[in-house]
Amino acid sequence: MAVIPGDGVGPEVVSASVPVLRAAAQRAGSRLDTVELDWGGERYLRTGRAMPPDAVDVLRGFRAVLFGAVGRPDVPDHELIWGLIIGVRQALDLAVNVRPVQSWTGVPTVLRDPDGIDLVIVRENTEGEYAGIGGRAHVATAHELGIEVAVHSRPAILRAARYAFDLARTRRRKVSLVTKSNALRHGYTLWDSLVAEVAAENPDVECEHVLVDAMAVRLVQQPRELDVLLCSNLFGDILSDLAAVLAGGMGMAPSANLLPGGGGPALFEPVHGSAPDIAGRGVANPVACMLSGAMLFDHVGLRVAGRIVRDAVATALRDPSLRTPDLGGNATTKELAAEILAAVETTTAL
Repeated sequence: MAVIPGDGVGPEVVSASVPVLRAAAQRAGSRLDTVELDWGGERYLRTGRAMPPDAVDVLRGFRAVLFGAVGRPDVPDHELIWGLIIGVRQALDLAVNVRPVQSWTGVPTVLRDPDGIDLVIVRENTEGEYAGIGGRAHVATAHELGIEVAVHSRPAILRAARYAFDLARTRRRKVSLVTKSNALRHGYTLWDSLVAEVAAENPDVECEHVLVDAMAVRLVQQPRELDVLLCSNLFGDILSDLAAVLAGGMGMAPSANLLPGGGGPALFEPVHGSAPDIAGRGVANPVACMLSGAMLFDHVGLRVAGRIVRDAVATALRDPSLRTPDLGGNATTKELAAEILAAVETTTAL
Protein backbone atom coordinates (compact mmCIF):
# COMPACT_ATOMS: atom_id res chain seq x y z
CA MET A 1 0.00 0.00 0.00
CA ALA A 2 0.99 3.63 -0.42
CA VAL A 3 1.36 5.55 2.84
CA ILE A 4 0.83 9.31 3.00
CA PRO A 5 1.51 10.46 6.60
CA GLY A 6 0.70 14.09 5.75
CA ASP A 7 0.56 16.82 8.40
CA GLY A 8 0.04 17.42 12.11
CA VAL A 9 -0.68 14.20 13.98
CA GLY A 10 -0.83 12.29 10.69
CA PRO A 11 2.80 11.10 10.82
CA GLU A 12 2.38 10.14 14.49
CA VAL A 13 -0.69 7.96 14.05
CA VAL A 14 0.56 6.45 10.79
CA SER A 15 3.94 5.48 12.26
CA ALA A 16 2.11 3.89 15.20
CA SER A 17 -0.31 2.04 12.91
CA VAL A 18 1.89 0.58 10.18
CA PRO A 19 3.69 -1.93 12.47
CA VAL A 20 0.29 -3.09 13.78
CA LEU A 21 -1.04 -3.54 10.25
CA ARG A 22 2.10 -5.31 9.10
CA ALA A 23 1.95 -7.70 12.06
CA ALA A 24 -1.76 -8.38 11.49
CA ALA A 25 -1.12 -9.21 7.85
CA GLN A 26 1.64 -11.59 8.87
CA ARG A 27 -0.56 -13.32 11.46
CA ALA A 28 -3.16 -13.79 8.72
CA GLY A 29 -0.60 -15.39 6.41
CA SER A 30 0.04 -12.40 4.15
CA ARG A 31 2.69 -9.73 3.73
CA LEU A 32 2.22 -5.97 3.76
CA ASP A 33 4.60 -3.89 1.68
CA THR A 34 4.51 -0.11 2.05
CA VAL A 35 5.84 2.86 0.10
CA GLU A 36 5.81 6.21 1.91
CA LEU A 37 5.01 9.38 -0.03
CA ASP A 38 6.04 12.80 1.32
CA TRP A 39 2.88 14.62 0.23
CA GLY A 40 1.33 17.37 2.33
CA GLY A 41 2.11 20.72 3.91
CA GLU A 42 5.89 20.45 4.02
CA ARG A 43 6.02 19.57 0.34
CA TYR A 44 3.70 22.50 -0.40
CA LEU A 45 6.02 24.92 1.39
CA ARG A 46 9.00 23.44 -0.44
CA THR A 47 7.56 23.17 -3.95
CA GLY A 48 4.28 25.09 -4.06
CA ARG A 49 2.27 21.85 -4.48
CA ALA A 50 1.02 19.40 -1.86
CA MET A 51 1.54 16.48 -4.24
CA PRO A 52 3.38 16.08 -7.56
CA PRO A 53 1.68 16.56 -10.95
CA ASP A 54 1.70 12.80 -11.58
CA ALA A 55 0.29 11.94 -8.14
CA VAL A 56 -2.81 10.17 -9.42
CA ASP A 57 -0.77 7.98 -11.77
CA VAL A 58 1.51 7.13 -8.85
CA LEU A 59 -1.43 6.07 -6.67
CA ARG A 60 -2.88 3.91 -9.41
CA GLY A 61 0.15 1.67 -8.99
CA PHE A 62 -1.02 0.59 -5.53
CA ARG A 63 -3.87 -1.61 -4.30
CA ALA A 64 -4.75 0.83 -1.52
CA VAL A 65 -3.63 4.02 0.23
CA LEU A 66 -3.34 4.75 3.95
CA PHE A 67 -3.60 8.50 4.56
CA GLY A 68 -2.82 10.31 7.81
CA ALA A 69 -4.07 13.89 7.75
CA VAL A 70 -3.74 17.16 5.89
CA GLY A 71 -3.58 20.73 7.17
CA ARG A 72 -1.18 22.99 9.03
CA PRO A 73 -1.55 26.51 10.46
CA ASP A 74 1.04 28.12 8.15
CA VAL A 75 -0.69 27.03 4.92
CA PRO A 76 -4.24 28.10 3.90
CA ASP A 77 -6.58 25.16 4.42
CA HIS A 78 -7.98 25.24 0.89
CA GLU A 79 -4.50 24.90 -0.63
CA LEU A 80 -3.93 21.57 1.12
CA ILE A 81 -7.47 20.22 1.20
CA TRP A 82 -8.07 20.83 -2.50
CA GLY A 83 -4.45 20.23 -3.38
CA LEU A 84 -4.40 16.79 -1.77
CA ILE A 85 -7.31 14.89 -0.24
CA ILE A 86 -10.25 16.31 -2.23
CA GLY A 87 -8.07 16.36 -5.34
CA VAL A 88 -7.30 12.65 -4.90
CA ARG A 89 -10.93 11.75 -4.20
CA GLN A 90 -12.10 13.47 -7.36
CA ALA A 91 -9.25 12.39 -9.64
CA LEU A 92 -9.61 8.72 -8.63
CA ASP A 93 -13.42 9.05 -8.66
CA LEU A 94 -13.67 7.74 -5.11
CA ALA A 95 -17.42 8.07 -5.22
CA VAL A 96 -18.33 6.88 -1.72
CA ASN A 97 -17.00 7.74 1.72
CA VAL A 98 -17.79 5.08 4.34
CA ARG A 99 -17.63 6.00 8.02
CA PRO A 100 -18.56 3.27 10.54
CA VAL A 101 -19.45 4.16 14.12
CA GLN A 102 -19.55 1.52 16.85
CA SER A 103 -19.37 1.17 20.60
CA TRP A 104 -16.20 -0.14 22.25
CA THR A 105 -16.47 -1.92 25.59
CA GLY A 106 -15.18 0.27 28.38
CA VAL A 107 -14.49 3.33 26.21
CA PRO A 108 -16.18 6.36 27.80
CA THR A 109 -18.40 8.61 25.68
CA VAL A 110 -20.76 11.53 26.25
CA LEU A 111 -23.66 9.07 26.48
CA ARG A 112 -24.79 7.65 29.81
CA ASP A 113 -25.23 4.27 28.13
CA PRO A 114 -22.82 4.01 25.18
CA ASP A 115 -23.19 0.29 24.49
CA GLY A 116 -24.90 -1.18 21.45
CA ILE A 117 -24.23 1.53 18.87
CA ASP A 118 -23.44 0.17 15.41
CA LEU A 119 -24.16 2.36 12.39
CA VAL A 120 -22.49 3.37 9.15
CA ILE A 121 -22.62 6.69 7.34
CA VAL A 122 -22.40 6.40 3.55
CA ARG A 123 -21.46 9.78 2.14
CA GLU A 124 -21.46 10.80 -1.52
CA ASN A 125 -17.85 11.83 -1.96
CA THR A 126 -17.26 13.85 -5.13
CA GLU A 127 -20.06 16.41 -5.54
CA GLY A 128 -22.40 18.58 -3.49
CA GLU A 129 -20.87 21.70 -1.97
CA TYR A 130 -17.44 20.10 -2.46
CA ALA A 131 -17.65 20.23 -6.25
CA GLY A 132 -15.58 23.42 -6.20
CA ILE A 133 -17.92 25.44 -8.40
CA GLY A 134 -18.38 29.11 -7.55
CA GLY A 135 -16.17 32.06 -6.79
CA ARG A 136 -15.63 35.42 -5.13
CA ALA A 137 -16.68 38.68 -6.74
CA HIS A 138 -16.19 42.36 -5.90
CA VAL A 139 -13.36 41.37 -3.58
CA ALA A 140 -12.45 43.92 -0.88
CA THR A 141 -15.41 46.14 -1.72
CA ALA A 142 -18.65 46.86 0.09
CA HIS A 143 -20.40 44.54 -2.37
CA GLU A 144 -18.12 41.50 -1.94
CA LEU A 145 -19.85 38.16 -2.28
CA GLY A 146 -19.02 34.46 -2.36
CA ILE A 147 -20.89 31.96 -4.50
CA GLU A 148 -20.80 28.24 -3.67
CA VAL A 149 -22.69 25.99 -6.07
CA ALA A 150 -23.84 22.58 -4.85
CA VAL A 151 -23.88 19.95 -7.60
CA HIS A 152 -26.00 16.79 -7.34
CA SER A 153 -26.04 14.47 -10.36
CA ARG A 154 -28.03 11.34 -11.13
CA PRO A 155 -24.93 9.10 -11.61
CA ALA A 156 -23.30 10.18 -8.34
CA ILE A 157 -26.48 9.83 -6.30
CA LEU A 158 -27.27 6.41 -7.75
CA ARG A 159 -23.76 5.10 -7.07
CA ALA A 160 -23.92 6.14 -3.44
CA ALA A 161 -27.48 4.91 -3.00
CA ARG A 162 -26.86 1.47 -4.50
CA TYR A 163 -23.76 1.05 -2.34
CA ALA A 164 -25.78 1.99 0.77
CA PHE A 165 -28.55 -0.51 -0.01
CA ASP A 166 -26.04 -3.28 -0.75
CA LEU A 167 -24.27 -2.53 2.54
CA ALA A 168 -27.54 -2.49 4.48
CA ARG A 169 -28.36 -5.93 3.10
CA THR A 170 -25.25 -7.29 4.90
CA ARG A 171 -26.34 -5.59 8.15
CA ARG A 172 -29.83 -4.88 9.55
CA ARG A 173 -31.48 -3.97 6.23
CA LYS A 174 -32.37 -0.36 6.95
CA VAL A 175 -31.32 2.76 5.04
CA SER A 176 -32.02 6.28 6.31
CA LEU A 177 -31.81 8.88 3.55
CA VAL A 178 -30.73 12.23 4.99
CA THR A 179 -31.64 15.36 2.98
CA LYS A 180 -33.07 18.86 3.39
CA SER A 181 -35.61 18.73 0.59
CA ASN A 182 -38.24 20.69 2.51
CA ALA A 183 -36.16 23.85 2.04
CA LEU A 184 -33.64 23.06 -0.74
CA ARG A 185 -35.95 22.37 -3.67
CA HIS A 186 -33.70 21.16 -6.46
CA GLY A 187 -30.70 19.02 -5.50
CA TYR A 188 -32.28 17.31 -2.52
CA THR A 189 -35.59 16.61 -4.20
CA LEU A 190 -33.48 14.86 -6.84
CA TRP A 191 -31.95 12.78 -4.04
CA ASP A 192 -35.44 11.91 -2.80
CA SER A 193 -36.73 10.75 -6.17
CA LEU A 194 -33.63 8.77 -7.17
CA VAL A 195 -33.30 7.00 -3.83
CA ALA A 196 -36.98 6.11 -4.07
CA GLU A 197 -36.15 4.38 -7.38
CA VAL A 198 -33.32 2.44 -5.74
CA ALA A 199 -35.55 1.54 -2.80
CA ALA A 200 -38.12 0.13 -5.20
CA GLU A 201 -35.38 -2.08 -6.68
CA ASN A 202 -34.53 -3.33 -3.16
CA PRO A 203 -37.84 -4.18 -1.45
CA ASP A 204 -36.03 -6.32 1.13
CA VAL A 205 -34.34 -3.22 2.59
CA GLU A 206 -36.38 -0.72 4.61
CA CYS A 207 -35.89 2.88 3.55
CA GLU A 208 -36.87 6.02 5.45
CA HIS A 209 -36.41 9.71 4.63
CA VAL A 210 -35.15 11.94 7.45
CA LEU A 211 -34.38 15.66 7.30
CA VAL A 212 -30.84 16.45 8.36
CA ASP A 213 -31.79 18.51 11.40
CA ALA A 214 -34.04 15.71 12.65
CA MET A 215 -31.26 13.20 12.06
CA ALA A 216 -28.87 15.26 14.18
CA VAL A 217 -31.36 14.88 17.04
CA ARG A 218 -31.83 11.14 16.45
CA LEU A 219 -28.09 10.50 16.43
CA VAL A 220 -27.95 11.79 19.98
CA GLN A 221 -31.26 10.49 21.32
CA GLN A 222 -31.80 7.20 19.47
CA PRO A 223 -28.53 6.08 17.83
CA ARG A 224 -29.22 2.36 18.33
CA GLU A 225 -32.20 2.56 15.97
CA LEU A 226 -29.97 3.58 13.06
CA ASP A 227 -28.25 1.25 10.61
CA VAL A 228 -27.02 2.82 7.33
CA LEU A 229 -27.29 6.59 6.84
CA LEU A 230 -27.15 7.75 3.21
CA CYS A 231 -26.03 11.36 2.96
CA SER A 232 -24.84 14.02 0.58
CA ASN A 233 -21.21 15.11 0.78
CA LEU A 234 -21.83 18.01 3.16
CA PHE A 235 -24.37 16.32 5.43
CA GLY A 236 -22.29 13.15 5.63
CA ASP A 237 -19.22 15.14 6.61
CA ILE A 238 -21.00 16.96 9.43
CA LEU A 239 -23.09 14.08 10.79
CA SER A 240 -20.16 11.67 10.84
CA ASP A 241 -18.23 14.01 13.14
CA LEU A 242 -21.23 14.18 15.46
CA ALA A 243 -21.62 10.40 15.34
CA ALA A 244 -17.94 9.85 16.14
CA VAL A 245 -18.52 11.35 19.57
CA LEU A 246 -20.93 8.49 20.30
CA ALA A 247 -18.02 6.04 19.95
CA GLY A 248 -15.58 8.00 22.09
CA GLY A 249 -14.50 10.83 19.84
CA MET A 250 -12.69 11.60 16.62
CA GLY A 251 -9.77 9.40 17.63
CA MET A 252 -12.07 6.37 17.25
CA ALA A 253 -13.42 7.26 13.78
CA PRO A 254 -12.05 5.47 10.69
CA SER A 255 -13.14 5.96 7.09
CA ALA A 256 -12.80 4.61 3.56
CA ASN A 257 -12.91 6.44 0.23
CA LEU A 258 -13.73 4.02 -2.56
CA LEU A 259 -15.28 3.49 -5.97
CA PRO A 260 -17.84 0.67 -5.73
CA GLY A 261 -16.86 -2.02 -8.19
CA GLY A 262 -13.89 0.00 -9.37
CA GLY A 263 -10.49 -1.41 -10.15
CA GLY A 264 -8.40 1.49 -8.85
CA PRO A 265 -7.00 1.99 -5.37
CA ALA A 266 -9.18 3.01 -2.44
CA LEU A 267 -7.98 5.47 0.20
CA PHE A 268 -8.38 4.95 3.95
CA GLU A 269 -7.98 7.68 6.55
CA PRO A 270 -8.83 8.56 10.14
CA VAL A 271 -11.54 11.21 10.31
CA HIS A 272 -9.84 13.39 12.92
CA GLY A 273 -7.71 15.56 10.64
CA SER A 274 -4.31 17.01 11.46
CA ALA A 275 -5.17 18.27 15.01
CA PRO A 276 -2.38 20.90 15.10
CA ASP A 277 -3.20 21.73 18.73
CA ILE A 278 -1.77 18.40 19.88
CA ALA A 279 0.67 17.65 17.06
CA GLY A 280 4.17 16.76 18.26
CA ARG A 281 3.08 16.00 21.82
CA GLY A 282 2.84 12.25 21.34
CA VAL A 283 -0.68 11.96 22.71
CA ALA A 284 -2.76 11.49 19.55
CA ASN A 285 -5.07 8.47 19.55
CA PRO A 286 -3.85 6.06 16.82
CA VAL A 287 -6.95 3.86 16.91
CA ALA A 288 -8.84 5.64 14.10
CA CYS A 289 -5.85 5.14 11.81
CA MET A 290 -5.52 1.47 12.80
CA LEU A 291 -9.23 0.89 12.22
CA SER A 292 -8.90 2.58 8.83
CA GLY A 293 -6.19 0.02 8.14
CA ALA A 294 -8.59 -2.74 9.16
CA MET A 295 -11.10 -1.37 6.63
CA LEU A 296 -8.29 -1.42 4.06
CA PHE A 297 -7.68 -5.10 4.78
CA ASP A 298 -11.39 -5.85 4.36
CA HIS A 299 -11.41 -4.02 1.04
CA VAL A 300 -8.53 -6.01 -0.43
CA GLY A 301 -9.93 -9.33 0.77
CA LEU A 302 -7.82 -9.81 3.92
CA ARG A 303 -10.74 -9.94 6.33
CA VAL A 304 -8.89 -12.09 8.85
CA ALA A 305 -6.20 -9.42 9.17
CA GLY A 306 -8.88 -6.77 9.63
CA ARG A 307 -10.50 -8.83 12.38
CA ILE A 308 -7.14 -9.26 14.13
CA VAL A 309 -6.63 -5.48 14.22
CA ARG A 310 -10.11 -4.82 15.62
CA ASP A 311 -9.80 -7.52 18.26
CA ALA A 312 -6.42 -6.16 19.37
CA VAL A 313 -7.82 -2.64 19.65
CA ALA A 314 -10.75 -3.90 21.73
CA THR A 315 -8.40 -5.83 24.02
CA ALA A 316 -6.11 -2.85 24.64
CA LEU A 317 -8.88 -0.33 25.25
CA ARG A 318 -10.35 -2.41 28.06
CA ASP A 319 -7.41 -1.24 30.19
CA PRO A 320 -8.06 2.35 31.39
CA SER A 321 -4.33 2.97 31.84
CA LEU A 322 -3.82 2.59 28.10
CA ARG A 323 -6.33 5.22 27.01
CA THR A 324 -5.05 8.41 25.43
CA PRO A 325 -6.18 11.84 26.75
CA ASP A 326 -9.08 12.11 24.30
CA LEU A 327 -10.52 9.01 26.00
CA GLY A 328 -9.97 10.37 29.49
CA GLY A 329 -6.62 8.66 30.11
CA ASN A 330 -2.95 9.58 30.25
CA ALA A 331 -1.38 7.11 27.85
CA THR A 332 0.82 8.25 24.98
CA THR A 333 0.41 7.31 21.35
CA LYS A 334 3.36 4.94 21.60
CA GLU A 335 2.12 3.25 24.79
CA LEU A 336 -1.31 2.47 23.35
CA ALA A 337 0.17 1.40 20.02
CA ALA A 338 2.68 -0.89 21.72
CA GLU A 339 -0.08 -2.68 23.63
CA ILE A 340 -2.18 -3.10 20.49
CA LEU A 341 0.85 -4.44 18.63
CA ALA A 342 1.51 -6.90 21.46
CA ALA A 343 -2.09 -8.08 21.28
CA VAL A 344 -1.75 -8.63 17.53
CA GLU A 345 1.50 -10.55 17.90
CA THR A 346 -0.01 -12.92 20.46
CA THR A 347 -3.13 -13.57 18.36
CA THR A 348 -3.66 -17.14 17.30
CA ALA A 349 -4.01 -17.23 13.52
CA LEU A 350 -7.71 -17.38 12.73
